Amino acid sequence: MTRTLLAALCVVSTLTAWGAADESTLIANGEYIARAGDCVACHTVKGGKPFAGGLPLETPIGMIYSTNITPDVNTGIGSYTFEDFDNAVRRGIRKDGSTLYPAMPFPSYARTSDDDMRALYAYFKAGVPAVDQPNKDVDIPWPLSMRWPLASWRWMFASRSTGPSPAGVEGQLVNRGKYLVEGLGHCGTCHTPRAITLQEKALTNAEGAGFLSGGAPIEGWIAKDLRGSPVSGLGRWNEQDIVQFLKTGRNNQTAVFGGMSEVVTHSLQHLSDADLTAIARYLKTLPATGGGETVAVGDAGNSEEKLHNLQIDSLGARVYADNCMACHRSDGAGYNQTFPGLAKNSVLNDPAADSVVRIILIGHTVPATKAAVTEYTMPAFGWRLSNEDVAAVTTFIRQSWGNSGGTVTAQEVGRLRKTISEAQMRGAGMSVHDGAVDEQFSKK
Repeated sequence: MTRTLLAALCVVSTLTAWGAADESTLIANGEYIARAGDCVACHTVKGGKPFAGGLPLETPIGMIYSTNITPDVNTGIGSYTFEDFDNAVRRGIRKDGSTLYPAMPFPSYARTSDDDMRALYAYFKAGVPAVDQPNKDVDIPWPLSMRWPLASWRWMFASRSTGPSPAGVEGQLVNRGKYLVEGLGHCGTCHTPRAITLQEKALTNAEGAGFLSGGAPIEGWIAKDLRGSPVSGLGRWNEQDIVQFLKTGRNNQTAVFGGMSEVVTHSLQHLSDADLTAIARYLKTLPATGGGETVAVGDAGNSEEKLHNLQIDSLGARVYADNCMACHRSDGAGYNQTFPGLAKNSVLNDPAADSVVRIILIGHTVPATKAAVTEYTMPAFGWRLSNEDVAAVTTFIRQSWGNSGGTVTAQEVGRLRKTISEAQMRGAGMSVHDGAVDEQFSKK
């Protein structure tokens, strides 16, 4: 009798240990998925508690604020069942049955697998500290604030299609990248142009070549073309260039800036090398929009020769020589992994120059990552360069060393300058480092 009881206790103890181990693994998987989905980016205000919401999100119809997705019962998702959670993330349906604003990328998250959703739910229910922080009401004027028309928008534009899986080992890697880019990574949310009704013009490459062909300005930054154009896209980058950029925020061609800095800092640098390679492999399958493969030529080496010999014959060249050449060099090549090259830089060849102008005005810090621990800061020049100076130097670098970007006017610079605070113009707050968020994940 005693032996039977002891044996039964051993079995129960073993099963309990297995169950705890399984739950721990599920939560760890969920944390990784949350990283891949970059949930922290929208659901954490700078300096606030991770996932407690409150981040202002500017939309064409007004300001909305991200919600508290910690497991707090009163203000977060502590009372959500898995079905409630799944409906919100993959279908855009709130617990009360109304539709979420499409600032939540549920059309992309719809492609998340059932297994990944269950892991994500386990993480947010048991792996994230509860925070009692009430949600903020939207700041959208009536009648645009009414939610019931959003149900029609969701019915028309949100999709659950995942597409066929390519066969073979190579196909599996590409398909994994496709899953991460089109689904969890929701890259199209920023990098795909939108229609007047605010939906992405294509949610997948199968829906059109507009997918990942570059988006509209977001908080003053242009989300670049991620397709195969050698002029404005990733055509001149090889697979390793892409992996290195995603992992460190820099490569021999360029360095991260704007909102993408936070994506690298809080999400992409934490993905496995296998997943980063899968993303790169998939992106390299996307042809250039329109099929153009001609590399920009600009003025070839003419600017380099003149700058090297200090033959300064334009305002743009003078501003460049006085302020930029020490770091970016007379040949525009910069210094690998430190000061990004400007020669044949796809950002400079983008039809819109907003990102370039903004960096000149307010500067930027390339963030430190686990694989590249040094931050590099470009100072702000907006406080001492006039609109004419900024327009001239932007035009100069967009049309030198093989670049073929358009001309920028002082009026365009003035328009962007009005959106920037005096503190930003003097270089304040250039770093994207958020200690609270990093501390949360470093404990795992």
